[in-house]
Amino acid sequence: MKKVVVLTGAGISAESDISTFRDSDGLWEHYRVEDVCTYDAYVRNPELVINFYNDRRRQLGTVEPNEGHRQLVRLEEYYDVQIITQNVDNLHERAGSTNILHLHGELTKARSDRNDNLIVDIGLRDIHLGDKAPDGAQLRPHIVWFGEAVPNIEPAAALCEKADYFVVVGTSMNVYPAAGLIYYVPKATPCYLVDPKAVAVQRGVKIIQEKAGTGVKKVVDELISLAQA
Repeated sequence: MKKVVVLTGAGISAESDISTFRDSDGLWEHYRVEDVCTYDAYVRNPELVINFYNDRRRQLGTVEPNEGHRQLVRLEEYYDVQIITQNVDNLHERAGSTNILHLHGELTKARSDRNDNLIVDIGLRDIHLGDKAPDGAQLRPHIVWFGEAVPNIEPAAALCEKADYFVVVGTSMNVYPAAGLIYYVPKATPCYLVDPKAVAVQRGVKIIQEKAGTGVKKVVDELISLAQA
């Protein structure tokens, strides 16, 4: 079975009304990244940072996967599908996709602020100052903050190297290291990019300049047609 590797970004979740940082009405309007999305911010004001992600988690409980998420599930009948997502929500999982690699962490998990590998599921519950991991350290959001290493980037690159088809959905391809994953994709591999905005890419890519809900369906229909040929 051929492998389809899909890289998703904030654009796919935006259609489920997940607030983004980069849009004009997104989270940048309310917070500075230096105040909520760095380890220094967490050390300086842990309560602010923890509550910021509590708010994101509460919002997650009010939204549902959209057509873009659901269309990707259709591919699993015809391909070995691996989703690499920059998003920290669980909408791919809730839509029914089975193989998801989170690059930037997960809202529904927390980890010890002393041991990055000690991770616990918290679902949609809030984290509070004083909540402890099993090792006795404070629980922090299981999020890769700006300036921190991205532990899953190497596994993601290994997946891209084996892609028979590569699909990018809802990302500007400007945020590294995720934007560099396309360079691990074999040159002969057909690549697709779905985004309503114009996105500059450095290699041959079929661009579908539409929102995820409609654009992903076009890609999925084409790939299913190829599989059935």
